[in-house]
Amino acid sequence: MSDTSVCEPRRLIAAAIVAFAAFGAFWGVWGAAVPRVQRQAGLDDGRLGFALLFVGAGALPSMLLMGRALDRWGPRVAGAAIAALGCAGAGMVLTAVNLAALCAGLTVVGATSGAADVAMNAVAGRAERTAGRPVITRAHGVFSGLVVLASLATGAVASLPVAVPFAAVAAVSLAAGAALVRALGDGSAGQAREHAAEADPAPLGRGGLVPFVLIGTLGALGFAAENAHESWSAVFANDELHSGAGLSAVAPAVFAGAVAITRFAIGGLGAAHARAVLLGGTTAAAAGTALIAAAPTLLVAGAGLAVAAAGTAVLFPTLLGIVSRDVEEYRRGRATSVVSTVSYLGFLLGPVYVGLWADAVGLRGAMLAIAALAAALLVLTPALLRVSGLGHRAAR
Repeated sequence: MSDTSVCEPRRLIAAAIVAFAAFGAFWGVWGAAVPRVQRQAGLDDGRLGFALLFVGAGALPSMLLMGRALDRWGPRVAGAAIAALGCAGAGMVLTAVNLAALCAGLTVVGATSGAADVAMNAVAGRAERTAGRPVITRAHGVFSGLVVLASLATGAVASLPVAVPFAAVAAVSLAAGAALVRALGDGSAGQAREHAAEADPAPLGRGGLVPFVLIGTLGALGFAAENAHESWSAVFANDELHSGAGLSAVAPAVFAGAVAITRFAIGGLGAAHARAVLLGGTTAAAAGTALIAAAPTLLVAGAGLAVAAAGTAVLFPTLLGIVSRDVEEYRRGRATSVVSTVSYLGFLLGPVYVGLWADAVGLRGAMLAIAALAAALLVLTPALLRVSGLGHRAAR
């Protein structure tokens, strides 16, 4: 075996980790800086909520387009996407002086974020298949860990102009993008075109899309539960358990920390355990959420939140791992983009779902509605994996 063949998997794994680290750093900085950006733009809560919709509006079309770009020009496109995200964030914060400017900036941020999301997951999938060992779940753990660290770091430098942490992330993203290009080598684009030329001319027609849409549907249910907790856990602690603003802020941190720890802890499990991980994760998500709904104290709710976080943490990375092992290289980009785009719809709609249930039956009832999502995922997972045909290796 040549040195090149030995080093390629290592370089691919390192490239994936670097990409996820930069992505997590960006969103950690953004999450901590939102109140300052809101004040800079002079917006009330309602207008800020409207502006945030433009992140999703920019992300969804770019996620689909990035899949085609990856299959046409090779995975080195991922480097440009990661670098563009950091630059878009810096540009957004420098120009966000009113509602229109912030909406425009967040559209660009959403577009670059969606592209980077698909690109780095495709790189991680390629690394996992090439190396023959798990990569995706641990890479997502790096993302979660960097979100927490970057958020804390941004809070620590709150006395500096808000553009400073975004400039730092832009530098990190540029470095990560350059590292991706170097790691993926000069032959990536040529290999992608060669595979595409040899393949079926319409490898992802309507019939070819169905398996990935089914896997994306499972991802959407998992993401809906995950983002529902991330968005509403502090509100639940404050309104239902009367914990006060200070202690309520601990709830999202507990969730994010449990997600990161879980992803690192189970990241080494191979394909043979994929189905068991999915079923165990959905069971934990449902049980933890039900415990939150019934919690009499913040301590009990925190325990339920940690269990629910551990459950949801494994769902999307495991589904991506199943796809990465069963998809041909020439259509990896489009397959990843379809799964990611459908799953992202759940991420966007999860908090809205909770809000509607909270208006109808209160926050405790809304928690039970999240538990119902996890229970539905538990029931649907074996059936949709079987129908999609993508879980057969994990089943064996």
